[in-house]
Formats: sequence, structure tokens, C-alpha cells
Amino acid sequence: MTTVGFIGSGYIGSTIARLAVEAGHQVVLSNSRGPETLADTAAELGPRASAATSGEAAAAGDIVVVTVPVKSFPDLTAAPLAGKTVIDTCNYGPERDGHIPELDSKSLTSSELLLRYTPDAMLVKAFNNIFFKHLLSLARPAGAADRSYLPIAGDSVSAKAAVTGFIESIGYGVVDAGALADSWRQATGTPVWGTPYGPFSNEKGQSAGEDAIRAALATATR
Repeated sequence: MTTVGFIGSGYIGSTIARLAVEAGHQVVLSNSRGPETLADTAAELGPRASAATSGEAAAAGDIVVVTVPVKSFPDLTAAPLAGKTVIDTCNYGPERDGHIPELDSKSLTSSELLLRYTPDAMLVKAFNNIFFKHLLSLARPAGAADRSYLPIAGDSVSAKAAVTGFIESIGYGVVDAGALADSWRQATGTPVWGTPYGPFSNEKGQSAGEDAIRAALATATR
């Protein structure tokens, strides 16, 4: 099975970690406050989970999930992510992150900005368009009629293949949404962001099949 390292262990990160453990993967959690603050979470997830520093989590991961505020991108250490398949779950929010000119002007996607700070990583945008409670509740085995799909975007064919395999293992199908430059199609406020899986008020969510996700991506405007 795969070892997945986490830089950031908030709602989305811990939900992905839970699904990964249930699928038989190993997870190494980290956050900005130190591994001791994740001891309870790791214990709850069981023997396949451990807590570490962000550098250790990055080094341990066959895949590394970066799930931090966009304003924290400059704080990331690039070296442990070099050559790694990295999943970027992050969404830009000026009210939290402050205004970032390249993102406000739309000259870059947030994933392209992350790549500036981690230039040797193989980035794939994923998991940024779904509410964490829906992510947990909508996971289904392969072949299930109500299996939901998630969009991914990236420039590396091998990284996209690795991320596709991982996402499929934890209960979702995958729609290839193009290159990192196309990842704006799944950013905050786009048709594929949240809506296909139902309102936040419905914590169980609703299944969103491949056709629904493709249609939502196609109708996005920038």
C-alpha cells in the first residue's frame, strides 16, 4: 500500500487520512504546531497512522498532500517535496489569505503559485472542490452505481496516474480536468465547487457522477 504524508491536517487533510487508512494505506500527519498536537488524531486513526514534522511527513510519503492556507505557501520547505507526487487541496480566499496580486489578476492559478515555491514537485490539484463531510460520506467502492467523481488537474502524467490510483482506492472516480493552468475550473465558486455534491446543510451529500462533473467543469468561466 501507499504511504501518504500530510502537510496540514485540518478538516480535508484528516478526512483524506481517514479514508486512506480505511483503504489500507499508511498515513503520516503533520501540522504547523508540532506532532505532539496530532497524537490524539493519530491514535484515533489506528496503527496505520503516525504524527511527525512536516519535513518527516514529506520524506515518508509516496504521495504528499499539501493542505494549508495559500498564505502559508512561502513557509513550505521545497527540498523534501522534490520529485514527489504532491496533491494540492488548497483554495485561495483573500479574506483569510490576504490579497495575492497574481491570483487576484488571474495570471496564475493557486496551484501554479504553489509550484513557484515547490518547483521540483509534481503537483496535482485534487480534493479542493468538495466539502469535507461530503468527502467522508460519499466514498463508494468501485462499480457502485452511486460512486461520485472528483476532478484532478496537473502537468505530470505519472503524478496524475498515481493520484488517480489513490483516489480510486479511497472510494471515488476521477475526471481529468487538464493541466495546472486549467485548475481554475475547479476553484472556489466555480460550478464544480461544492454544488454537484449537494448543499453543506446536507451533511451526507449526494452522489455526483462522471457526466455531472464533466458538465460542471465545461461551464466554468474565468
